[in-house]
Amino acid sequence: MYEKQQLNGAYYGPSIPPQRTHHRPSRGGGFDCCCGCLFNLIFKLILTVIIIIGIAIFLFWLIVRPNVVKVHVTNASLTQFNYTTNNNNLNYDLSLNLTIRNPNKRLGIYYDYIEARALYHDARVESVFLDPFYQGHKTTNFLNTSFKGSKVMVLDGDQSLDFNKEKASKVYEIDLKIYLRIRFKLGVLKTRTIKPKVTCELRVPLNSGGGATTVDGGFQTTKCDWDR
Repeated sequence: MYEKQQLNGAYYGPSIPPQRTHHRPSRGGGFDCCCGCLFNLIFKLILTVIIIIGIAIFLFWLIVRPNVVKVHVTNASLTQFNYTTNNNNLNYDLSLNLTIRNPNKRLGIYYDYIEARALYHDARVESVFLDPFYQGHKTTNFLNTSFKGSKVMVLDGDQSLDFNKEKASKVYEIDLKIYLRIRFKLGVLKTRTIKPKVTCELRVPLNSGGGATTVDGGFQTTKCDWDR
């Protein structure tokens, strides 16, 4: 019996240990997962902010219903507009009356900066600055401005041709540009400053008598438009 046990042990040999398997850790797997989760979170946050801003703008428009401020030139007085070609000198005297209408029911407007600029066929004649003011709801403000002086201004061929035609008809095409810095007020809230521009294309008759010329008296103006 003892010999049989020895024979069996010799026959089968020593026991074989189990084979070990080695798992190599993946490189950067956890980092990639973290980056993906972070980008996904940032995208969701940005999308949420955009949606909230869009809803806020829509609600603001729905409640306030803002309307465009209306600007008109009611009358004008052009008593001098002489240009001499030998020294390129322009003598001018122009006075304008304007109205600014705020048609909004809930919005007030701060006019922090007002620059009125007169141009003759894209050539600047003069700039004047008006006093800042606050405009309440559904109110109309009246502004007066005048351009008077002498300036050396070189006109090119087309501008000189236009001046001669207008001199013969005694009606001059003069543009008025208004540069603004304004803020809107809703209750206790105030918006940031914006810088719009207004353009009024005028046809002003020469009136050497010195009186103001109204629309009925020959003064013509197109609608004053807000430049975008």
